[in-house]
Amino acid sequence: MGGLWSSSSSSSGGVSKEEREMALAKAKELVSSNPVMVFSKSYCSFCTRVKQLLSQLGANYKVIELDVESDGSEIQSALAEWTAQRTVPNVFIGGNHIGGCDSVMGRHNGGKLVPLLTEAGALAGPAA
Repeated sequence: MGGLWSSSSSSSGGVSKEEREMALAKAKELVSSNPVMVFSKSYCSFCTRVKQLLSQLGANYKVIELDVESDGSEIQSALAEWTAQRTVPNVFIGGNHIGGCDSVMGRHNGGKLVPLLTEAGALAGPAA
């Protein structure tokens, strides 16, 4: 039975340098071309909480489900190198790394998420 991590003996989860570089370029392009970018896994309850919050706020956001994408493990390895965060959700707003569920919820609870989303152009106007 397979575990959460690749069974490869490589320290990078079996991802070659070239694959990581291509995945990093893809991740950076996604982050730069979307006001809100959520790197997620479809079965992750923390990811679901963040996506539900963004939907409730009416935010325009893009999600990449890393467990569904053919290059998801490469993207996750590249994100870990880029952001020093291996876990999901891995959230970017306005091109800036925000962090995971706790970071997003903390900003929301502190009244700082909606202004960030508005500034990034992810919300059409003031939240109702």
